[in-house]
Amino acid sequence: MTRKLLPLLVCLALLVGTAVGCGPSKKAELTKIRLTEVIRSVFYTPMYVAISKGFYKDAGLDIDFSTAWGTDKGTAALLSGSVDIALIGPEGAIYTHQQGAQNPVQIFAQLTNKDGSFLVARQKTDNFQWSDIKGKTVLGNRPGGMPEMVAEWVYKRNGVDPEKDVTIIKNIALNAMVGAFKGGLGDYCQVFEPLASQLEQDGAGYVVASFGQAAGPMPYTCFEATEKYIKDHPDIIQAFADATLRGMLWTKENSAENVAAAIQMFFPDTPKEILISVVERYKKYDTWAPDPILRPEAFDLVQEIMIAGSILTEKQPYDKCAVTRFAENAVKRIKKP
Repeated sequence: MTRKLLPLLVCLALLVGTAVGCGPSKKAELTKIRLTEVIRSVFYTPMYVAISKGFYKDAGLDIDFSTAWGTDKGTAALLSGSVDIALIGPEGAIYTHQQGAQNPVQIFAQLTNKDGSFLVARQKTDNFQWSDIKGKTVLGNRPGGMPEMVAEWVYKRNGVDPEKDVTIIKNIALNAMVGAFKGGLGDYCQVFEPLASQLEQDGAGYVVASFGQAAGPMPYTCFEATEKYIKDHPDIIQAFADATLRGMLWTKENSAENVAAAIQMFFPDTPKEILISVVERYKKYDTWAPDPILRPEAFDLVQEIMIAGSILTEKQPYDKCAVTRFAENAVKRIKKP
C-alpha cells in the first residue's frame, strides 16, 4: 500500500464509522403527555412558560395540550383516561376520594398559591367594600368549584350572606362569562385574567377587588393524575414536576416583559401590554406558589372552605389525596436559574 493511499483510506474508514454509529447519537424519543388545564388564563403562567421555554421537552416530555373548561370536566377526563395529567382545583382529588372511586385522583404538585380571580364591577367604584354587593347580582361560577367556594367564603368573612344578601348566577359557562356580562347581565362578575383587564380596556367593567388578596394563601390549582397513572409512571411524574418547577423559577426570576413574551403564544388575541400588566399584577399579589409542594395545612384550609360551603361533609386524608415526594425531589434537584 502506498503512502498516498493511506490517508484516503483512513478518511473513508472514519466516514463509514460515522455513518454506522461512531457519530453523535440520535436524541431519545419524547414521551407524549396528554395535559389539560381547567381554563385558559394568565393565572397559569408558570406552566405556559415551562411549555414555551422547552422545559418539558428538556425533561423528555412532548405535551399534547388542551383546555377542559372546569375542574369537573378535567377530573372526568382523568378518570376516563382521555388525559394523563390535569391542572385543576384540589377539589378534584377530594371528591374522588370522598366518592370512593376505585382509581381516585391524586395531587402531585401545586402551581398557584392564591385565588387568581377578580371581582369586576359594571360601574367604576372608588373605595370598594364587600358590602357594596348587597342587593346586587353577581355572575359567579359553578357550585362546588374552587372559584365559587372561595368567593362565597370571602363574602361570609366580610359580612355578606351569599344566600340572602346577594343574587349569584352560577349556571354560566366560564368561557361565556364575559359575553353575558357585556350583554348586560349582572352588576358584577368574577373572572380570571386576562379577561378582567380586557373588560377594563373595553370600558365594559372595572376591577374592584382581588379574591386572592381577600382569601389569602391556599393551593388553588394543582397538577393531578390518577393513583394508577402515578404508580405506573413515576419517572414521567418526576420529570413533569422537575420541568414545572423550572417554569415557576423562571417566571419568578424574569421581568413581566420577558414573561409576557414567553406566554404570548397562548394568548394571541391579547395585546402584549395587557399581558405585561396582568403578569405584574399576579407577581404583586404573590399568586404563584414558591415551590410545587402541597403542604398539609394548606390542604386542610381548602377542606375547611369546602365544609363551610356545605360542599364537603368530612375531611379526606391528606396522605391519600396528595403525593408529595415528586415535588420534594424536584426542589432538591432543580436549582434557581
